[in-house]
Amino acid sequence: MTLPTPILHTERLLLRPFADADADDLFALQSNAEVLRYWDSPPWTERAQAARFLDGCQRMADEETGARVALARKSDGEFLGWCTFNGWNPDFRSASLGYCLAQSAWGSGYATEAARVLLDWAFDNLNLNRVQSETDTRNMASARVLEKLGFVREGTLREDCIVNGDVSDSWIYGLLRRDWIQSAGRCT
Repeated sequence: MTLPTPILHTERLLLRPFADADADDLFALQSNAEVLRYWDSPPWTERAQAARFLDGCQRMADEETGARVALARKSDGEFLGWCTFNGWNPDFRSASLGYCLAQSAWGSGYATEAARVLLDWAFDNLNLNRVQSETDTRNMASARVLEKLGFVREGTLREDCIVNGDVSDSWIYGLLRRDWIQSAGRCT
């Protein structure tokens, strides 16, 4: 069985499965040192990395470990980045949330908007109880996105990454189903 990659809509965004045609935009995003300044891996240097990423999206669906979607602006179809659920464990009813957006999309609320609709889909379709996310402690914009979504900072992983040669800490955030339902005024 394959975990279906959703097609989701918000007022401003289309979240959709990746296509081979996204490779150039994906490479531009992931090779941008400013976009990846707090990432736990260096910017891409080879276009083949985009093909491997796209293969990984399909493998994630085939192995039922998560779903990764491309983000496009509805008004003009511009590729803005991606959002993912990975590490899905149906026994523990848990997964991890991640996202990466182009600089041109920063400060527009797109990350929060995309993650919110993906969280709705995941809680509704994957029977999740918990979603976790990590961010570099220097990445205040990402921390604000998570907090706007209702994630609670649960701790600090001390010196868990080396980013651009600098040892860095990460914050661990968690979001429980009951908190998600309550924050959205949903019924169970």
